[in-house]
Amino acid sequence: MSYKVNYSPLLRAHTPPPQPCHKVCDVAYSSSMKGQTLLSRADSAVLCGSDPPHVPALRAHLWPDGEEEISGMERLLRKCQIRNQLVRECLAECLGVYVLILFGCGSVAQVTTTQDKKGQYLSINLGFALGVTFGVFVSRGVSGAHLNPAVSLSLCVLGRHPWIKLPFYIFFQVFGAFLAAATVGLQYYDAIQAYSGGELTVTGPTATAGIFSTYPADYLSVWGGVVDQVIGTAALLLCVLALGDQRNSSLPDGLQPVLVGAAVLVIGISMGANSGYALNPARDLGPRLFTYIGGWGVDVFKAGGGWWWVPIVAPCVGALLGTLIYELMIEVHHPASPPELQTSCQEATEGKTGLELEGVEQDCEKPSSKM
Repeated sequence: MSYKVNYSPLLRAHTPPPQPCHKVCDVAYSSSMKGQTLLSRADSAVLCGSDPPHVPALRAHLWPDGEEEISGMERLLRKCQIRNQLVRECLAECLGVYVLILFGCGSVAQVTTTQDKKGQYLSINLGFALGVTFGVFVSRGVSGAHLNPAVSLSLCVLGRHPWIKLPFYIFFQVFGAFLAAATVGLQYYDAIQAYSGGELTVTGPTATAGIFSTYPADYLSVWGGVVDQVIGTAALLLCVLALGDQRNSSLPDGLQPVLVGAAVLVIGISMGANSGYALNPARDLGPRLFTYIGGWGVDVFKAGGGWWWVPIVAPCVGALLGTLIYELMIEVHHPASPPELQTSCQEATEGKTGLELEGVEQDCEKPSSKM
């Protein structure tokens, strides 16, 4: 990806604009029974070309107010339309992360509260992987589907996302994770109460805080957890950047979200034992805030020797490291594309022309020795 874009590598496909006649034809075929009795298929076919003399009269009869017939719900939805681009992007990030955490933490809740009777560790990996896939599908056409503050930060460093949008993206990503955790908590409230005996704990044999956010294994030190998260997130960014690099390997547009989910799946399978492979500050902080106010208390910040900051800081460091590795070892070495070569030639030509003109001006300023 040598081009600069405002979004993540998972950009939406540009669909061709609809033909002008489609709207009229669709209305002719899908309007009310009143319209169907007045417009035949032949008339609707004519509408796609030049209008015959009787068409304006038919339109006036079908839509006296000069507007096509629309339902009340459609009018209401049109009034709710948000035109501010930043707000639309933030809402898309919020909903995308919501889908990710809803499926991911939901799978953890099912496995935990049923004591592995209705799922195992692989179920959790699949839940998060498919959650990422569908979260990307939900939001990529509007915001680029970052779904992760570490990804947004890396794209800002690369110059592919405006820095001014970064705090807004992060806030709504965390907020979407918080809402999803609250949804899972509501959905599994009875199951959590039955499993924990009515006592919400962070550690112990019936601990349930791990349903929502990550905690280290008993053998893992804090700095060992930092290394774990740096390596895991670096691997994630390597895969994401490679999937979005069209000059490395061109992929069908609809396949990219699936492969991003596959990357999350393989990271979970190979790197999840130490601390649950958070890889995403929003994925961990949002649900942790929910558990703090949802009954688990301040222990969610004290457990694991004050573990809570590791899934926030370490993924950002790992994302920058993975981005740097991919850029230095792969992307900067791509041969220049024809548009880039043309731009370079133009710049060289303009520079050469400027030097020649400067030399001509200097020659003109010299006094002539011949009288």
